[in-house]
Amino acid sequence: MLSRQLLSPRIGILGSRFYHHAAPVIQELKTKVEHLAAREQPRLLDIKKKYKDVVIGDVTAGMVVGGMRGIKAMITDTSDLDPVEGIRYRGMTLKEVNAALPKAQPNGKIGLPEGAFWLLMTGEVPTPEIVSNLNEEMHRRSWLPADVIEAIDALPTSMHPMTQLAIGILAMQPYSQFTQKHSQGGLAKKDYWEYILDDAITLIARVPQVAARVYRRSFYDGIFIETDPHLDWAGNFANMLGVSEDDNFKEATRLYLTMHADHEGGNVSSHTTHLVGSALADPFYAWAAGICGLAGPLH
Repeated sequence: MLSRQLLSPRIGILGSRFYHHAAPVIQELKTKVEHLAAREQPRLLDIKKKYKDVVIGDVTAGMVVGGMRGIKAMITDTSDLDPVEGIRYRGMTLKEVNAALPKAQPNGKIGLPEGAFWLLMTGEVPTPEIVSNLNEEMHRRSWLPADVIEAIDALPTSMHPMTQLAIGILAMQPYSQFTQKHSQGGLAKKDYWEYILDDAITLIARVPQVAARVYRRSFYDGIFIETDPHLDWAGNFANMLGVSEDDNFKEATRLYLTMHADHEGGNVSSHTTHLVGSALADPFYAWAAGICGLAGPLH
């Protein structure tokens, strides 16, 4: 949804207004995203103007009956699934990404997922300072409203964890800045992306607490481990799961979350998220829908 709004030629060059309460690292992120989108919009307009009638592929009856399988119909700038080298983030292999990203410790071997997020959004490898500031902002946003906690805790522990996760994400939806601002009227299309991005960052910040809470309810005694502001985003999530205090488990969690940060746009969960977001449903709605797709055994 965010990339769709940023790159749509219909909305013109993006406005530069930022929230007055945004942390400096978020302001920097928005500035970089805005500049990147402003650079890409003319390219898309040029493609639309010069090549609008160019055929990019044949569509067979089998593709249609098979559920659009193999049809080229989406643009994804953030990642690419190479049949030989695997996933690339902004042109970099995952091995290159891991080597380039800042680490949790000076002697660490695994890059931080917060850094992967910055790379995907901006096309730039972040500095350790940027990742540290982003992690601090994630912690600031990570608190769960009381009604969200109550909604999760009201669910039967026998309910599938993915169902609980989707409900937990939907329980956060009333706090969407985009939906609140859009429902008030007067929000210009060129400014949609700022509120959508803020919602996405808040959701990313909070989802580890939701997921850890669901995990502790489903597989342990329901006693929750408090968030640790001294840990990074993924390390904190690993700690809240309570599976192991070994640093290797935290490193494995960091690697796993970096590897799964983005998988083009055509798989079930990504496509679902884009589709739902295209109706201007906020990221909470879109992510919950994507989670439901992810829960399917064929994903």
